[in-house]
Amino acid sequence: MVPKHIAIILDGNGRWAKKRGLPRTAGHTQGAKNIETISRAAYKMGVKYLTIYVFSTENWTRPQSEVDAIMKLLNNYLSDCLKNAKKNNMQVRIIGDKTRLSEDMQEKIAKLEEVSKQYDGLNLNVAINYGSRDEIVRATKKIATKVKDGEIDPNDITIDMISDNLDTKEIPDPDLLIRTSGEERLSNYLLWQLAYSEFYFTDVPWPDFSKKDLEEAIEEYGRRNRRYGNV
Repeated sequence: MVPKHIAIILDGNGRWAKKRGLPRTAGHTQGAKNIETISRAAYKMGVKYLTIYVFSTENWTRPQSEVDAIMKLLNNYLSDCLKNAKKNNMQVRIIGDKTRLSEDMQEKIAKLEEVSKQYDGLNLNVAINYGSRDEIVRATKKIATKVKDGEIDPNDITIDMISDNLDTKEIPDPDLLIRTSGEERLSNYLLWQLAYSEFYFTDVPWPDFSKKDLEEAIEEYGRRNRRYGNV
C-alpha cells in the first residue's frame, strides 16, 4: 500500500557535511539536489502529494552566515524548481509565512505557483519559513477576525474550518511522516495535520536518502495496521 501523501523532515545536511570535512553549506547544497531525485521517485511509486520541510521559523536563529547561504540556495532552488516543475509535471506550492522572505523570493514563489498549477503530476509542497505553531496562530487570527466582523459565530467554528485556514488548505493530511538523520521528534512540523499519520525515522542523512530508502519507508508503512479514527 502506497501512501497518498508523504511529509518529510529533511534533516542531517549539516552533519553530512561535517562528517566529510566540508562546510555546512555543502550539505545544504547536496540536500537541495536530492529533492528532485526523491520527488521523481515518489511520484513513480504512486505518491500524489509530497511535503518537505526545508526552512523553519526557528532556523532564523542559526548563525547569520549560514542563514544567508541557505536563503541564497533557496532563491536559486526556486528558479530551478520552475524548470523542474515543467520537466516533471509537478504542481508546486510553498507553505509558511512568506512575508519574511525577500521580495525577490516572494515574486519567484508567486510565479512558480501560478505557472505550475497547470501540471497534474506530483503535488510538491515546500515549507519555507514554516512553523506549525505559527501557522495555527495565523489561522486563528483569520478566524477571529471573521468572528469580530460578524461573518461567523464562535459556535460555528469546526475542525474543518480550522483546516481550511491553514497553509495546507485543500491538501490532504499526510499518511506518512519520514524524518531522516536519526532524530525522533516533530520539530514544530505539521502538528495539526499529522494527528493520525504514521511516523518513520531513519538514521540516513537527507543528502544520502535514496530511492531505496524511500521504498523501505513505504514498505514499512504498508506493513502497519492503520486504524483510522482510533486513538
